[in-house]
Amino acid sequence: MNFFQAFILALIEGLTEFLPVSSTGHMIIGSSMMGIQSDPFVKLFTICIQLGAILSVVVLYFKRFFKSVNFYFKLVIAFIPAAIFGFLLSDKIDQMLESPLTVAISLVVGGIILLFVDHWFKDATIETEEEINYVTALKIGFFQCLAMIPGVSRSGATIVGGMSQNLKRKAAAEFSFFLAVPTMFAATGKKLLDFYQEGHTITSDQMQVLAFGNVVAFIVALLAIKSFIGYLNKNGFKIFGWYRIIVGGIIIALLLSGHSLSII
Repeated sequence: MNFFQAFILALIEGLTEFLPVSSTGHMIIGSSMMGIQSDPFVKLFTICIQLGAILSVVVLYFKRFFKSVNFYFKLVIAFIPAAIFGFLLSDKIDQMLESPLTVAISLVVGGIILLFVDHWFKDATIETEEEINYVTALKIGFFQCLAMIPGVSRSGATIVGGMSQNLKRKAAAEFSFFLAVPTMFAATGKKLLDFYQEGHTITSDQMQVLAFGNVVAFIVALLAIKSFIGYLNKNGFKIFGWYRIIVGGIIIALLLSGHSLSII
């Protein structure tokens, strides 16, 4: 992987991490289209690059992370399901990360759900993270586990999960952002540990590429979060639903017509 490829993937990550369109799915498709050869470092990059984007949440919502200890308890409780299932299913997740067809199907199914989610949960009453109790946090955490399937979208799953628990759109989106912080720190740490336990090492060139990608993802994500919250409050999820359906449909059509989008 060279710096240009890292830049494109980081741009994709920064733009899509907090949108309900699946950042991992888009990076898989982007890698396929650029012909990036699959190897342990590419898989590591695909996971670790998300940490740069997630750090933008800490910067933008800095005061929230120092507001109360109760805030951290809720994040830990919501994180537990993903920690358990991520540990148990890590090998299976790695296999699915190489399947554009899995991404495409998930994009279409998730898109259909997003077309109707605003109508299903239009009477939500919880407006802020402070009103979320521990049981609700745990339930949202189980929704996050769906994002282990490439193409589902971690933010999409947790936002819909939050709305199903009576959270308004903004509250659900912000809690999804907060939950991403421990989730991606843990995912990055585990991926790095697995990488070294398998006998791999990161070269100095690869370290530079990884650091560069995280910086780009961080800067782009700063802009994307603000834009997303503003748009979401006014317009809801329909445009993201149609986008997912169109992109997923195009990928399925290409695969059925014999085009190879698999990571080599």
